[in-house]
Amino acid sequence: MPELSNRKIALFIPCFVDQMSPEVGLDMATVLRRAGYVPEFRKEQTCCGQPGFNTGYWNEARPLAERFVAVFRSAEIVVCPSASCTTMVRNFYPELLADSPLRTDAVELGRRVFEFSEFMIKVAGVADVGASFPHRVTYHDSCHALRELHLKQQPRELLRHVQGLELVEMPHGEDCCGFGGTFSTKFSMISSAMGDTKVGNAEISGAEYITSTDPSCLLQIDGILRHRKSRMRTIHLASILARTEASRGPGHEARP
Repeated sequence: MPELSNRKIALFIPCFVDQMSPEVGLDMATVLRRAGYVPEFRKEQTCCGQPGFNTGYWNEARPLAERFVAVFRSAEIVVCPSASCTTMVRNFYPELLADSPLRTDAVELGRRVFEFSEFMIKVAGVADVGASFPHRVTYHDSCHALRELHLKQQPRELLRHVQGLELVEMPHGEDCCGFGGTFSTKFSMISSAMGDTKVGNAEISGAEYITSTDPSCLLQIDGILRHRKSRMRTIHLASILARTEASRGPGHEARP
């Protein structure tokens, strides 16, 4: 694991967070500050190119990937509140930029880009961030976190150290929620059926909240919850960890 010469952390804020759940990025920054780091937001950053890459538009995705590398290659550590976007940079940039003069820089940068829970446990070595969230919570293993980054225990370890939180496992917690980017629009009936099954399993757990490392998964799940008129709510892992006993208000759920 890389070692920091200083406490500065470059934040990689994905499109879903920037446009639809900005509180997730703010909460991640709050937790990083509490752990003694100095978050830095580079305004030049844009989309990492994942939507174009996943749908076969590699020529359109490549300039975005090259821009990402140019913006972040001077950063010692980059932390992102999305396992899928972290996967794009670490696992798929070498393939996308195979013929680019920036390929070597991309590979080296990928080793310094971490999903948020991965950074907290593997790099910072901090499991207890002083959070308080007195609710029953179940965790959704997103496909990219589990299958690409091999993250399973890291987010759970953080949740187990949250004061008042009861972590309960849902049946078939490793199953996909059905989002899959443009899969959810191209194959909406299949996507909805998968999401309905995921939410049904979450409800069986008796949890009040379902959390994950991926805001896109939570948006998919939230839509299903709304359709079912369920009392369960979604909340990103970073937003749970940002909560303390001194926090006020209902939190940063994905819906009011």
